[in-house]
Amino acid sequence: MAFLAWLWISLVLGAVGVRPRRDFVELERRRQRAGILFAVGKSQVDVARELGVSRQSVNRWHCDWKASGTSGLAAAGRAGRRPMLTDAQLAGLERELETGPRAHGHPTDLWTLARVAEVIEKTTGIAYHPGHVWKILRNKLGWSR
Repeated sequence: MAFLAWLWISLVLGAVGVRPRRDFVELERRRQRAGILFAVGKSQVDVARELGVSRQSVNRWHCDWKASGTSGLAAAGRAGRRPMLTDAQLAGLERELETGPRAHGHPTDLWTLARVAEVIEKTTGIAYHPGHVWKILRNKLGWSR
């Protein structure tokens, strides 16, 4: 039964292009395993076959391994774009928001995403689209509706 559920989820999510999250620890472990295989004299084709990865990836890993050893196969760090607001800026933003909308010249005590975006730009100099402001409020500051 669990297999059928997995199969259904794989087919449905695969059909709409949703990819599972990458396990960065496992990816680095696989690259390190490739480095060990290179060190014992395995060919790139053999490494690709044994690890079940593309020859292009193995070629890139081999170049990194030749240039820097196993340290060249280490994880590169976080994936994706770095946050634009620092923790200090987020703390300052939260203090500003706690003063309320009226303190920022608005006629009502209602925060809207556009109003919060204005405060972010005024206090940090960084402009955000109002649609992204909700992600900052919810994910970074822990606010809810």
